[in-house]
Amino acid sequence: MMRPMLAWTPAALFAVGAVFTVGVDLQRALPLREPLAEAVPVEIAGRVGSDVQISEQEVAVAGVTDYLMRSFIPPDSTSADLGFSVYVGYYDSQMQGRTIHSPKNCLPGAGWEALASTTVELETATGRVRVNRYLLQNKDAQALVLYWYQGRGRVESNEYVVKWDLLRDAALRQRSDEALVRVVVGVETDIEAAFQVASTAVAAIIAPVYRALPE
Repeated sequence: MMRPMLAWTPAALFAVGAVFTVGVDLQRALPLREPLAEAVPVEIAGRVGSDVQISEQEVAVAGVTDYLMRSFIPPDSTSADLGFSVYVGYYDSQMQGRTIHSPKNCLPGAGWEALASTTVELETATGRVRVNRYLLQNKDAQALVLYWYQGRGRVESNEYVVKWDLLRDAALRQRSDEALVRVVVGVETDIEAAFQVASTAVAAIIAPVYRALPE
């Protein structure tokens, strides 16, 4: 019995892939429930944010439907507190040539080299989440990056799982809306201090981003 079943395995996988592909073509484009600029807090951990505009060319390359880039700096310029930035790039639907770009691919192209990478679990108002943690270097500068994928009721760090969920939801729910969320903290001397700042930012924005995303 096993030999005939194994013989049909490639055909079965092809059929599943075909269903997923059809689902991607039939997906719905879902708008945000609330503008990202209004959903994400303007003040986090005593730091006030100011929005940064990305060039039209960069927006076109990223393929985002909407985005937020906000820089948070300490109120006192002489303070030893670390500043950070928050980026949320939202896609109302994803298709061939218009999908979320992994920071793993984008950052090296911008001159940043990964010194260390792992995943970490953080406590937020919506429960514990797992996000990617990257330590990067560009010449003499270092930065700590926490990033994840958020949408359709999930927070996910594993990019293979993200791709699988995307295909499944496109096929079964005709949905592929999703956001890439990234927090970047400049590292001065203490990596763990930068991590604590980034963790605080993550805890502050997970729930607001959920409120902005489609249900």
